[in-house]
Amino acid sequence: MKSDRLLSILLLLQTRGLVPATELAERFDVSVRTIYRDVEALSASGVPVYAERGRHGGIALLPGFRTDVTGLTADEARALFVLAADGAHAALGLDEAIGSALRKVMAALPAPHRPAAELTSRRILVDPVRWMGGKPATVDIGDLHDAVFADRRLRLRYRHSGTRTARAYTVDPYGLVVKAGVWYLVADRDGEPRLFRADRVREAVPTREPVVRRPGVELAQVWEELRRQVEERQGPVMLRVRVHRSRLDLFLRLNAGVLTGEPRPEEREGAWLRADLAVESVEWARSLLSFGPNVEVLAPPEARAVMAAHAAAVMALYGEGGG
Repeated sequence: MKSDRLLSILLLLQTRGLVPATELAERFDVSVRTIYRDVEALSASGVPVYAERGRHGGIALLPGFRTDVTGLTADEARALFVLAADGAHAALGLDEAIGSALRKVMAALPAPHRPAAELTSRRILVDPVRWMGGKPATVDIGDLHDAVFADRRLRLRYRHSGTRTARAYTVDPYGLVVKAGVWYLVADRDGEPRLFRADRVREAVPTREPVVRRPGVELAQVWEELRRQVEERQGPVMLRVRVHRSRLDLFLRLNAGVLTGEPRPEEREGAWLRADLAVESVEWARSLLSFGPNVEVLAPPEARAVMAAHAAAVMALYGEGGG
């Protein structure tokens, strides 16, 4: 609606300053002519907004103008109160800050919206961390956050998957991304985009050198490029397993992200079902050892060998004379 667009333009200008009319038109999916009509409507309502023509022009508010209006709709207010538990805010040390901010928003909300917003915070919970999501990051995410915001090159000590020793890199950070509860540092190394899992960063130290980013490139663009590269890599390893019905529910909950279809009974009314999993590597099969004899890896042979090797290591540790 036009009123929502006018308010959104006002709040955006208050935050950004001078914004090109073409950018506003693209953001709100309208024509540039419509944006200029919106500017006229804001001006007529007493908002000190003006347009600068020319190559470096745009739409802006007079310096010093601020508005306290939130203009939140009921649904927008509810959306703000869908909180993430033990997620990004807590990892960055901002859990108290988000709570304080939401209390201020609650106080500023129109009275009719407050009960629905408060009820949403009690009825909806978002936990972005997967079941058995792995070890926490070695480097504190808050420290990594501070290092990124220093706008300096970072000197990293980083352990790659499958290795025990950390390697040293100097990188130019764009920022941090959290995906399914896993934090990543997005940076350029020697001018090329790279992805570093935070839980493999052993040390992150800002240098005295200013960060050098590619001109006009933002975090979202680099992340999209890296995400696409990861998803377009050679196809996953396919594991075929058999699962005992007694552990089927837990198996499905923990492996929902890699299952390729519904498990199939091995025989009519039998106790075992077969399932196929698309995983990163045969080493992933080790995670199934926690099911003991209730899950058996059937194929490929390399995955069975991984299971046998780790099972033998456990036997050697706990077997006779292993203490």
